[in-house]
Amino acid sequence: MSRSCKFNGRLWALLPVLFAVALRAQPQPADWIWSARYVITEDPRHRVIENGAVAVRGERIVGVDTAAAIDARFHAAQRLDRPDAILAPGLIDTHTHAAMSLFRGIADDLRLQDWLEKYIFPAEAKNVTPEFVRWGTRLGCLEMLLGGTTTFTDMYYFEDQVAEAAKEAGMRGVLGETIIGFPVADAKTPRDSLAFTEKYLARFRHDPLVTPAVAPHALYTNSDETLKAARALANRFGAPLIIHLSETRKENDDELAKRHATPTQTLDNLGVFNGRTVAAHCVWVNEADMAILKERHVGVAHCPSSNMKLASGVAPVTRMLALGIAVGLGPDGPASNNDLNLFEEMDLAAKLQKVTRMDPQALPASTALEMATMGGARVLGMEREIGSLEAGKRADMIVVRLDRPNAAPLYDPVSQMVYALKGEDVRDVMVNGRPVVRDARILTLNEASILAKAAEYRAQISASLK
Repeated sequence: MSRSCKFNGRLWALLPVLFAVALRAQPQPADWIWSARYVITEDPRHRVIENGAVAVRGERIVGVDTAAAIDARFHAAQRLDRPDAILAPGLIDTHTHAAMSLFRGIADDLRLQDWLEKYIFPAEAKNVTPEFVRWGTRLGCLEMLLGGTTTFTDMYYFEDQVAEAAKEAGMRGVLGETIIGFPVADAKTPRDSLAFTEKYLARFRHDPLVTPAVAPHALYTNSDETLKAARALANRFGAPLIIHLSETRKENDDELAKRHATPTQTLDNLGVFNGRTVAAHCVWVNEADMAILKERHVGVAHCPSSNMKLASGVAPVTRMLALGIAVGLGPDGPASNNDLNLFEEMDLAAKLQKVTRMDPQALPASTALEMATMGGARVLGMEREIGSLEAGKRADMIVVRLDRPNAAPLYDPVSQMVYALKGEDVRDVMVNGRPVVRDARILTLNEASILAKAAEYRAQISASLK
């Protein structure tokens, strides 16, 4: 065989390889490319990419790199270029009661038990309906999305209405139907609540945005039998269980007097932690309690604003983090906070640990931001899907502007996010690959009608309390 024939044969053998290389060199299609001055990834290396970009195809991120590298790899049907902004993961709220936005400011400067028993429970009995919950959740979602929250963890009544409102807003939610030991708006008995919750779980169990959950209110508002039934129901559907835990000293003292055990120990003895669990507050927990939370892989929702306003105490967050417990942030309800601003929660979470421990390094900005993003994802068991900007994850991301006085000058983008930037600096928001906020305007909800409805409910609620 001639030398030229051998050469041609080798060339033909190499053609598939050369063709594959050529294909890889061609820009791949993407639905969106978002670029910014800084991209805060919150990936395992905690990369902050200057002049970075994120490519999105469908519901997922397909590339995160410098803008030049992304432009070389992808061509997008649509672009959003923000050269004077930070692009970051969407913020994750691990505990709230969104529909209670309609009770914002109804009663302030009270202890938790007085606030609940004298104002909130009576107001709920007279006003909460499916329509109330839908409009209250719309108001809450409007506030959260405009402030950069893309996922929220909820606990309230008529949670199917919360789910529908969240989907309408285009927002991701882990949404828990409340189970409580006295008659409430959507159930006369705990058995009725469990039956309602089972139907709710079945309806939304495969939804792309809604993760339905079981939410027994607390140890002190439910019987042991109801708590066990709630856990069994959650496990049957593979759903999370959400519960308030050790929010106040009174809650702890009452349980110690009753059973010589802390609320954490009692719930563990009842088997409530035998499955995915999100425990809100965890202010009054000791070393033995925290060992249980770690062993049972319970996620903790830290709510600094609410805990401070109600004088509930200061959760031992730095100790929990040191033990490897997943800790996220939550504003709690807008009736006890009184807003849904996770930028505020990041700032306060860091400062509260510093001042109570008398250590300025106790909870640095990088940790506070992680709690609002990947930490929150771990609390919810969703760290493989959300919480960071990485290829393969859901495209939940926010753009925060840097062209305002409170953003200048900038030395450290992470520090700026936690200590200087505010919820109102959020300019653009994407959830699950869909833009839902553009230029600080909501794209999915009718803001004017929501605010008008809130004014109507204010008059109704005020009249009902006279």
